[in-house]
Amino acid sequence: MQSVYEAAGGSEGILRLADAWHTRVMADEIVSHAFSHGFHPQHHQRLAAYWAEAFGGPTTYTDNYGDETSVVRTHAGNGPHEEMDLRAIACFDQALQDIGLEKEAPLWQVLHDYFAWATTTSMTRYQGSADDVPDGLAIPRWSWNGLQP
Repeated sequence: MQSVYEAAGGSEGILRLADAWHTRVMADEIVSHAFSHGFHPQHHQRLAAYWAEAFGGPTTYTDNYGDETSVVRTHAGNGPHEEMDLRAIACFDQALQDIGLEKEAPLWQVLHDYFAWATTTSMTRYQGSADDVPDGLAIPRWSWNGLQP
């Protein structure tokens, strides 16, 4: 069985998704606030590498940019932001459609489920302070059956 990474089109497909999502969030008046402090000039490529690794692709993110701890710390310490999270998920769903995935497709559901889980669970776990995020976290792996142990 092919991995979620392979089914999503490998590196090129995941980069298209990252580009589409970033375009959507930057156009959203609520979610774009998360980027108001600026972002890395290679944000799309880094995000694509992170998602690729999470979906069973190469370990480019971990090898070159950081680990789950660094990603979670970037998102930590901002307090609750449920409306922003829900809108980010809606932007992701729209980005899936932008790259040509049909909502009825199994891949659409798997990718949606991952993003919704990551947005509302791992990225919001440490709302108080980035200092609370433990060292050494590994990027969670996601498959056709959801979060892998």
